[in-house]
Amino acid sequence: MRGASADHRGTEMDVFFYAVPGLIMAVAIFMAVKVIRRSLELRSAWNSGLTAEARCLRSYTTTSGGGGDSSVTTTLHHVYEYTTRDGRPVRFEEANGPSTVVEGDIVTVHYAAERPEKATAHAPSPVKAAASTIGFLMFFGVIIAFCVGFMVTYHEVFATNDAFVGGI
Repeated sequence: MRGASADHRGTEMDVFFYAVPGLIMAVAIFMAVKVIRRSLELRSAWNSGLTAEARCLRSYTTTSGGGGDSSVTTTLHHVYEYTTRDGRPVRFEEANGPSTVVEGDIVTVHYAAERPEKATAHAPSPVKAAASTIGFLMFFGVIIAFCVGFMVTYHEVFATNDAFVGGI
């Protein structure tokens, strides 16, 4: 009876020690995909050679964090509107823009003809963008490697303990 109870507790613990790192890995992979996608969008907009004059319609900030011991992070957003070369009006929002751009300002935007809603008002900076992307991917890779290492270690420790307990 005691062994059955211990097996049941072990199964509950197994779920916890595999599910939580698995969830963390899934979030890290999701974020890595988002970083890669945005990097490709920027590169496509910059490499297209298409630019337009856009008006800043609105700028606002969002804050996150600040709970407990975490610091507050503020992100500046801009909403822009421009007209493509074929005369189509496009409105898009972009985060982390320059704080010097305010409502009513005119800025140059870069866009790809096939996806004008993925335009950017950021000046072309492919080296900086690549370094940032690589840095984020390395960070997410470390998180994923840690989770995999944790799960493998947990499995090895408890697989060894189960064999030892079963041998008594």
